Amino acid sequence: MRRSAAHWIRSALAALFFIVTLPALSQQPMTFDKEPLIIQTASGKRLNFTVEIADTNEQRQRGLMYRKEMADDAGMIFDFGVSRRVQMWMENTILPLDMLFVDSTGTIRSIKQNTVPYSQDIIDSMTEVKYVIELNAGVIAKLGIQPGDKVMSATTTKKR
Repeated sequence: MRRSAAHWIRSALAALFFIVTLPALSQQPMTFDKEPLIIQTASGKRLNFTVEIADTNEQRQRGLMYRKEMADDAGMIFDFGVSRRVQMWMENTILPLDMLFVDSTGTIRSIKQNTVPYSQDIIDSMTEVKYVIELNAGVIAKLGIQPGDKVMSATTTKKR
């Protein structure tokens, strides 16, 4: 079966269309609900943030990708629904971030500071967690947040 030159041109143009538009579509803004979040440190400080909630597969996959800025008191909470070992990455993420790995009781189990933008390296919770909270890089050190501190929000206190 022989195809015409016009057929090949149409096929090439269609392929070019998808190559150009799909990356642009993936960068379109996604909406997330927001909620207040408090981190209660072992030293007694109550740190207030407003976080976006990523609780669907699509939202968790997108996360903070393509964001160019985020307020100092903002972040994102990833709710995985069940406790499990979690692996994150920074591909397509412009902002350097601090990550808090939080168990089902709201206790911070581990922290990864100053993640590298665009990195494909895996960032592993190393233990079962239910939530990951991403904040601007440097916030953890600046505010003295440590493993063992408690996280409180509507997401972390809903029926477990």
